Amino acid sequence: MTSAAISSASAAGQPAPAGRADGRIDCDVLVIGGGSTGAGVARDAAMRGFSTVLVERADMATGTTGRFHGLLHSGGRYVVKDPKAAQECIGENIILRRIADDCIEDTGGLFVTTPIDDPGYADRFIQGCKATGIEVQEIGVAEALRREPRLNPRISRALVVPDATVDAWKMVWSCVRSATQYGATVLPYHEVISVIRDGSRVAGAVVRGPGGELRIRAEVVINAAGAWAGKIAAMAGCEVKVRPGKGIMVATNHRLVNTVVNRCEMPADGDILVPIRTVSVIGTTDTLVDDPDDWPISRQEIDEMLTAGENLVPGFRESRTLRVWGGVRPLFQDEGPAETRDVTRAHAVLDHRARDGVEAFLTITGGKFCTYRLMAQDAVDAACGVLGTSRPCRTADEPLPDSGEQKFYRIGSRLAGRERTLHDEQLICECELVRRGALEEAIARRGAASLDDIRRALRLGMGPCQGGFCTYRATGILHQATNLSAAEANRALLEFLQERWKGLHPLLHGDQLRQAWLDDWIFQGVLDVEHLPLAEQERARV
Repeated sequence: MTSAAISSASAAGQPAPAGRADGRIDCDVLVIGGGSTGAGVARDAAMRGFSTVLVERADMATGTTGRFHGLLHSGGRYVVKDPKAAQECIGENIILRRIADDCIEDTGGLFVTTPIDDPGYADRFIQGCKATGIEVQEIGVAEALRREPRLNPRISRALVVPDATVDAWKMVWSCVRSATQYGATVLPYHEVISVIRDGSRVAGAVVRGPGGELRIRAEVVINAAGAWAGKIAAMAGCEVKVRPGKGIMVATNHRLVNTVVNRCEMPADGDILVPIRTVSVIGTTDTLVDDPDDWPISRQEIDEMLTAGENLVPGFRESRTLRVWGGVRPLFQDEGPAETRDVTRAHAVLDHRARDGVEAFLTITGGKFCTYRLMAQDAVDAACGVLGTSRPCRTADEPLPDSGEQKFYRIGSRLAGRERTLHDEQLICECELVRRGALEEAIARRGAASLDDIRRALRLGMGPCQGGFCTYRATGILHQATNLSAAEANRALLEFLQERWKGLHPLLHGDQLRQAWLDDWIFQGVLDVEHLPLAEQERARV
């Protein structure tokens, strides 16, 4: 993987990291973390002409970035409580609409005053929007209900803001494509096991990947590990107090609304309903946890989300709920308040030379997905300072691959595309309209042996059947298209099923319970997946 990545970087005509036979890479900038911020940093650094390496312990965007509700913030949520974060959000909202339109659905946003909200908050909200530069328009309740007939008919006010939704995985991989075109080396499934120190200076990291250990030496290291940034900083002998804020979300099997709907009130649990692709997502909670890798989701939390959904859309509790999942926010504040909702959503770049006496080591933390590009710009600006150079940022001007024409994603676009080739190509996933060619292209492009990685690229198995009909088809195609052994293909199938079945037991009722029983009969009864032949090393992994 490493040699191929270096060769492709050289072919791009950009400064490539120098790979050596002794398992070492030399580069200007090492980025740790493959979420939206890390991918943005790698793209920015490569575009400025720095030889750049990014490492991520798993697939790209599997941490916080890939585990949120998909909202592209207007900033409206923060105009009263956190105006700095609101200004950052609206500024980047405008930029991303210009440079990443292929990843965005322009749904628009509504802030509505429900029966449990303070009617006077709407006036404060309007003032906050005007103060932070966010376009806001109040419309009549009748008009709001015409646009969104399922809304609570007892709302008393409705305000329109430029919220949108975003495909986070698509945007991160667009950043990766752009970064590699500019010569960056991107290494998913490479976990940092130690940070290299030369006296008071951080000089790189040792990572462990599929091919063993690799030493990466760098002139500057940027810690973009999100909620895990404190752990990386500790490896370098530094302290970063990242407060992991857990949030859970619940998805329904179809879009109950076509506009992002928020309660017009101070941020609270379950106060936003997001139409993302083919589903609706209610979110979210905000609970401080000790470990970003270890946190449970309780039945009580799920019940609270379902009840909160009723306040926005009556009948929400009876809708067909697909699954619950969660993620952790990388909240940062040196002297933070007790409640995570009181911690600013603005970001910070930490230069550890000033903080800890450790040179050539930066941490970028805090922020929102919406502000990842700005966070990357600020981090690479700081890296330029460490390297003693000044190079301008161009990421606000150059579109990501496949973007730049202001052609926002539309909910019917995948169906329209499918209808053009209705009789020409096999359909693998009926729920998400994934055609065989798209699956084969994704497998070839990503070199992936994991169906879960393919899921993030294509939304494979994310519809109502949750993989009940497409998983075994995709496994056969994966086995045919790669050099996987039968045991490895079986493991890929089992790991995908385990991931799809997480978090389902507290939610199952009605049609979705019947669907789950059908899926179980298919995999346990017909395919007998629990007794698939696996090599011993494969069996230990599932």
